[in-house]
Amino acid sequence: MMSPQDDTLARLAAVIESRKPANGGDPASSYVAKLFDKGLDAILKKIGEEATETVMAAKDGDAKKLVYEVADLWFHSIIALSQFELKPADVLAELARREGLSGLQEFAQRGQAGAKEEEPND
Repeated sequence: MMSPQDDTLARLAAVIESRKPANGGDPASSYVAKLFDKGLDAILKKIGEEATETVMAAKDGDAKKLVYEVADLWFHSIIALSQFELKPADVLAELARREGLSGLQEFAQRGQAGAKEEEPND
């Protein structure tokens, strides 16, 4: 069963998906369509800007601004997910997979996977 928050993310993702130029989104009238039209580098640049603004709001101790900036960061992150044909549900599934693991366990699992990928083939 989806929580109301999951539903909000799914609805937002559907709107973002509909704004892709390939789905009829018009870069002349839609900010999201314009970002998609500019390509991945433009999307990633916005994520970087929003991440920086999120850090600055947190450093300033401004809780209201922090929520506002995290919302911007999530919004632009959902655009990036959509660029790769992914949805917020994919991220939620990954978080659910990690539930119950300590951060150290999860980090060790990632390290083991990375080490395996980097081993030379004999």
